[in-house]
Amino acid sequence: MVRAGLFVVTAISIAALWARAAEAEILVGVAGPMTGPYAWFGEQYQRGAGLAVEDLNAKGGVLGQSVELIVGDDFCDPDQAVALARKLVSDGVAFVAGHWCSHSAIPAAKVYEEAAILMIAPGAISSKLTEEGGPNVFRVCGRDDRQGAKVADYLADHWADKEIAILDDGTIFGRGLANGARRRLHERGVPAALNEAYFPGEAEYSALAAKMQAAGIDVFFVGGYHRETGLIFRQAHDRGYDLRLIANSAMATADFPMITGPGLGGTLMVAAADARTDPEAVEVVARFRAQGYDPPGFTLYAYAAIQVWAQAVEAAGSLDLDAVSAVMHNRQFDTVLGRIGFDAKGDVTGFDPWGWYVWQADGTYLPLEQGLAKK
Repeated sequence: MVRAGLFVVTAISIAALWARAAEAEILVGVAGPMTGPYAWFGEQYQRGAGLAVEDLNAKGGVLGQSVELIVGDDFCDPDQAVALARKLVSDGVAFVAGHWCSHSAIPAAKVYEEAAILMIAPGAISSKLTEEGGPNVFRVCGRDDRQGAKVADYLADHWADKEIAILDDGTIFGRGLANGARRRLHERGVPAALNEAYFPGEAEYSALAAKMQAAGIDVFFVGGYHRETGLIFRQAHDRGYDLRLIANSAMATADFPMITGPGLGGTLMVAAADARTDPEAVEVVARFRAQGYDPPGFTLYAYAAIQVWAQAVEAAGSLDLDAVSAVMHNRQFDTVLGRIGFDAKGDVTGFDPWGWYVWQADGTYLPLEQGLAKK
């Protein structure tokens, strides 16, 4: 009887320990297109956030508690993003690193705001996200209007005497990016010869290519995603039309050169600044590479989002949104992107999030200086 009693007490004690362990676990989410045509970016998010959480737990977690990552797939669709956001809220997450597509991030952010949950976007670049977002919204990536202005400055400096076309796909992401370029070109006194919108998801853009050719367009910039941009480029070149492209950050995928076909070599692209060679990122990058993964695109941005959240929570001594967001607006954070902070709107400060790259004939891209040195 005594042994049986001891067994019951021991079992109850173990159950209590398990319960306390479960209570001592902080849930965080990473949200993005884990499936579908933009899954390339979802994988970057998942890998970046996954290793960041692993590293946090190896150092004792956050506020003395372990952290568990919940991966959510929004398929780059606004309705699915809202449904996912509600699920993550129901799951009890304290923070979300997400989303990637701006038209998914913006409605999802409102769900998190209602639930007082912090959101840091590693790659959603629409200016509307932080211009219209609540006090819970931050991002570690750049803005579309500033990327568009960077492209426009290059066009004005190097192609002012040529015929320029600015295209957009009508999405929040695409139109915002194209309008940023249009505004800066206007400020620079360099009018675009053609401003055109197109419908995404189609198989044929040869009529658009023909329209640019008839207008004598020499170079074009697209506010849109990699599939359609690649098809426009390919169908122009299939006509024997040597049309030059300045590519945006959504082109930084392994799929893009396969869609464009030959002729992409030498194409310039503005994309998320590559932090892999930064001193602050060397150790983390080495661990990724030891796993057989060279962290491209927004991988390190997702890692940085987790770092910022953890440091802000530790500084606040709380998971409370008001306390954490106050810290985020009033201090800087040591991350794989370097030492960064946030302005009053929640946009990142401390480094230039946009860099110039050049596509190579083998379907890879390099920082502009390295690419030019190879010639």
